[in-house]
Amino acid sequence: MTMGLRTTVTNWIESKNVQYFITGVIIFNAITLGLETSASLMQTYGTLLQTIDKIALAIFVIEILLKLYGRGFGFFKDGWNIFDFIIVGIALVPASGALSVLRSFRILRVLRLMSVVPQMRSVIQALITAIPGMFSIIGLITLIFYVSAVLATNFYSQTFAEWFGDIGSSMYTLFQIMTLESWSMGIVRPVMDVHPTAWMFFVPFILITSFAVINLFIGVIVDAMQSQHHEEAVEVESHAHDERKLLKIEIINLREDVRELKDLVKAKKK
Repeated sequence: MTMGLRTTVTNWIESKNVQYFITGVIIFNAITLGLETSASLMQTYGTLLQTIDKIALAIFVIEILLKLYGRGFGFFKDGWNIFDFIIVGIALVPASGALSVLRSFRILRVLRLMSVVPQMRSVIQALITAIPGMFSIIGLITLIFYVSAVLATNFYSQTFAEWFGDIGSSMYTLFQIMTLESWSMGIVRPVMDVHPTAWMFFVPFILITSFAVINLFIGVIVDAMQSQHHEEAVEVESHAHDERKLLKIEIINLREDVRELKDLVKAKKK
């Protein structure tokens, strides 16, 4: 009886309609948390906004408790459930005294959309899958930055100490150049006024970092998303295949029942 009730609770709390409702509450709560940043609105509607926030938190707590009841310790086998549990748990910590800063973390509840919306969940899972490949690219770009920073410091530290006075300053300046933010008129052209051949250093650096290495990040992420979609398609096909097998078995059993029924009818006629 208890297992049946748990299954019923789990099926209900994970049903589409309930998840649509939870998604709506998350979005509405995100809007109210944004409104709380306005001093004038808080002065007029502060009590209402805080009440709405408490109601939203109560709904999230009830949802987590129902999932815990329905799945038991199996609840913690799903990483997304753990994510939701932590986000809601942070909101329950008393935000007073030294912990008053935790009130600002209430906005983290909006991140629950990543676990509730299947499309967002798929994107996050693809990003997680891409992390090992991204580490390799990060190592490569770090190496390029370090070598370039050492060269830039040696080349331009005497004349442009503010930008290239040491490795730290050089790496920050090169990062700005990589993002293409004021790189030409703000940095490279002033350097070229003193060092006319500086373009021979900066142009290859931009081509390698801004166009080649950064596109490697995009390539790894796109590949991970394609792999994620392929795995989902394989899972759907496997599920459909299992259903077809069950249907085939049911049809065979039904034919056997019909055949036995026909034989029984023939026997009675004789």
